[in-house]
Order: sequence, then structure tokens, then C-alpha cells
Amino acid sequence: MIGFLIRRLGQSLLLLLIVSMIGFAILHLAPGGPLSQFAAGGEMTQADLDRIAEQLGLNRPLPVQYAEWLWRMMSGDWGRSYRDQQSVLHVITSHLGATLELMLTSTLLAMAIGAWVGILGAIKRYSLFDALATVGAMVALSIPTFWFGLVVIYVFSVGLGWLPAGNRYTVGDGSLLNQLHHLIGPCIVLALVSTAVWSRYMRSSMLDVVNQDYIRTARAKGVPERQILLRHALRNALLPMITITGLHVPTLLSGALVTETVFAWPGMGRLFLDSISYRDYPVVMGILMFSAVLVLLGSLIADLLYGVADPRISGSR
Repeated sequence: MIGFLIRRLGQSLLLLLIVSMIGFAILHLAPGGPLSQFAAGGEMTQADLDRIAEQLGLNRPLPVQYAEWLWRMMSGDWGRSYRDQQSVLHVITSHLGATLELMLTSTLLAMAIGAWVGILGAIKRYSLFDALATVGAMVALSIPTFWFGLVVIYVFSVGLGWLPAGNRYTVGDGSLLNQLHHLIGPCIVLALVSTAVWSRYMRSSMLDVVNQDYIRTARAKGVPERQILLRHALRNALLPMITITGLHVPTLLSGALVTETVFAWPGMGRLFLDSISYRDYPVVMGILMFSAVLVLLGSLIADLLYGVADPRISGSR
């Protein structure tokens, strides 16, 4: 297990280095740049722009800029935002809570509903419920997140007035109930695709398990069907879902980016888009690296949990 962790740590560090190089190069080679925000007003001379470029280090060769940024990040200094001169870590952590709140609640909702639909669809294979669940999952996977978010706002906020149209809470009312009320809309939108994915994978995993010999043996011994499903079939069917949960982190992050923008949710996704439009390179790179760490951490935890749940896997390592 220790050797496995060392290998995975080395692979993760190499991947983070590659991601940082690609992200840094794309940002700095793209048209425009941080100076375009200052030049847009037309009030600064070329000498002023050259002085700002010197202060920000933007006039140095790209490899030198990357080496300096990488050294500072490894030293714990993620830089300062071009927009408000605050620490990048402070900017990210101030928006991290909203994103984690949205991701965790939508994940729990998607896992609960998706697992229930998948299990019931496997038990009642080819029934009307299974057919409706299959069609519903295909529709959910086909609907763009931003379109579904706009529909939810139009129907439940504008039309019925049941849900707030956006933001994390009402100004002047930061109570828990008020925050939960604002969380319903974006949580449902973000959980839509995840629910469809979970239901299909859970159905497929359950169908693989219920046809195994030990399930038929348990039925032949007269074990109650409920006990067979809960103690034997469900426990083994959940093993592949551990890996899927870890690999689902990138989907959640990309979905959160769109959902937060539609609902004006003050999370990392909205911060990422705002920082790109402002050409705030330190914040963009900070969010990129932070997201990459979350994805790699989710994959590593999934592998470890799979090894704990299935001793055969941990023994082979």
C-alpha cells in the first residue's frame, strides 16, 4: 500500500506540473492580457503601460515568468490578484465554501435518487418504470446545464415565485433557512446530470451482481429476497460506484461553473469566469491548480476506498 501511495503521489506531481505548464502557456499566449484592462479606458500612455508591465513582470520571457510563478507557488505564495491586490489564496478560500456547499449537497442528492432509481430499475427490469427511468436519464444527459437552469428560474422563480432567482442568500437575511431556500434551485440543476449517470451505472452494476452464482445459491437456500438484495447484491454492486464517485469530480466542477454563473452563486466557478474576463492570471492559475488537486485527490481517495472495500485489490498492490 505504501508503494502504491508513493507511485500515485509521483504521478500526481507530474500531472500537476504538466497541467500548470499547459494552463500558464495558454493564458499568456492568448490574445489580450492584463494590460488590455488598463488600456481600454484610453487614459494611459504607452509609458504607463510599460511601467505596469514591469511591476507585474509581464515584460519578461514566458519561461522566466513560469519559473518564477512555480517557485513562488511551491513556496506557498500563490501571488496577488491583479484586480484588487488581495492574496490569491484569500480570494479562492473566500469562494470555496459556496462551491463545496453546492457540490456536496448536489452529490448527496444525486447519489440518493440515482441509486434508488438504478436499483429499482434493475429489480424491475424491462418494466414501465425501467423504461421511463431510461428515457428520463437520456433526456437529462442531453439537456445543457445552463438551459435547465434558465428553465428552473423561469418556472419556479419568475412564474410560480417559489424559489429565489439567484444569489446564496437574501441581503439582510443570512439565516440557515434562507440559505437552504436559495440552495434548492442550483442544487437541483447541478444534480440533474449526476442523477442520470448514477442511475445508469447503478442499474448496470446491480444487473451484473444479481446474475452471479452466489445470489442464486442464496435464493436456493431460502434467504429472503430483501436480505439478498441488501446484504449481498447491493453491497457488491456499490464497489464500482466508489470509482465513479472519484472520477465524477471533474463533471461536478464543470457543472458548478455553469450553474454558479446562471444563479449568480458566489463560488469558484463564477470567480473563474470573472477572472478570465478580467485577465486576472494569478487567480485563474490558482483556481486551475486547486481544481486539479481536487480531481487528483478524489481519484486517489476512490482508489484507496476501493482497496479497503475489496481486499483482493489491496492485496495485488
